[in-house]
Amino acid sequence: MTKNTFLPKIIKTSSLAYLAGTLLCTSAAQAQESTNSSGGNATGNGGTVSYSIGQVVYSFNAGNAGSVAQGVQHSFEILPVGITEKSLNISLTIFPNPTAENLILQANNCSNEKLLYQLLDIKGKQLSTGQIISQQTQINTASLSNATYFINVINQENQKLQSFKIIKN
Repeated sequence: MTKNTFLPKIIKTSSLAYLAGTLLCTSAAQAQESTNSSGGNATGNGGTVSYSIGQVVYSFNAGNAGSVAQGVQHSFEILPVGITEKSLNISLTIFPNPTAENLILQANNCSNEKLLYQLLDIKGKQLSTGQIISQQTQINTASLSNATYFINVINQENQKLQSFKIIKN
């Protein structure tokens, strides 16, 4: 009987080739290299994530459970933006509406506030303006044609406090 020495030689050669190929691929694999401004690890119930800010590569992965954007990340700040409004306890009314000749603009509780009115046509063209100097200000509309007009009441900072739609008939 002859001993088969060919089979162990093939197994030995293929194992060495596999081992050499694995070592070659492992040594050739490199991680991404980037200059990051910040980074860290985040851990939660769903797992752990390592992150960095300032990466130069971007990829997007989506699935049924959600999505993640990897790579280029931008920092942002949420700043409260607001306008401080001065509360005015001014009560403004205008009557009669519709009018034929004269309107009366009544302003209550405006003792120290300098107010103006603007009479505008439907296209926004200013037809007249006047200062509200008393509790009741009369606005003459006799010379106006029958149409729809607007009266805006504005304060000394040129802010519109209230607008009225007027019908002249």
